[in-house]
Amino acid sequence: MIKMRGTEVRFTRLSYVLRMSLPNFYFHLTTAYDILRHNGMPLGKMDFIGKVGSL
Repeated sequence: MIKMRGTEVRFTRLSYVLRMSLPNFYFHLTTAYDILRHNGMPLGKMDFIGKVGSL
């Protein structure tokens, strides 16, 4: 259970990961990538998405 704007919200573990954690993670990852590119770091698409098919 999480308190959001004064209201308690219940999540299952899966729904918490899918609706809260992953979107938050990808938002911050994308923002960091954008800031680094803006400041002149030579990053390309493959630096963001990685090698296709690799783990």
